[in-house]
Amino acid sequence: MAPSDGPSRDGDPTNVPTVRCSQCEDSWTLEHELEDLGLGNDAVEAFAIDHREHTGHFPDDVTPWVADCRRCPDGVERLDEAAARRWARTHARHTDHVVALEHDSRDDPERVGE
Repeated sequence: MAPSDGPSRDGDPTNVPTVRCSQCEDSWTLEHELEDLGLGNDAVEAFAIDHREHTGHFPDDVTPWVADCRRCPDGVERLDEAAARRWARTHARHTDHVVALEHDSRDDPERVGE
């Protein structure tokens, strides 16, 4: 995911992230997510999660943090560790459930709420 060159002189937004997916052999600029949907900093995450929902896989270079409750069906996938950790802590605090926090960079899940 890389931004393009920067703002153009005619006001068109050109400093827009581009998301690539080698499995789909395609790439997308996130102008719609930024301009029409107003997602701001959440544009890449929203696109990546929507992409997974529609295709079954994430775009290139996207590895989510997964927080799964060990007691109920609740859970989330977030691209930002802090967001996944915040959800895990909040869910554990409000339900007294243990939540597994996982990421590809870790060998074993972290247990939140024990």
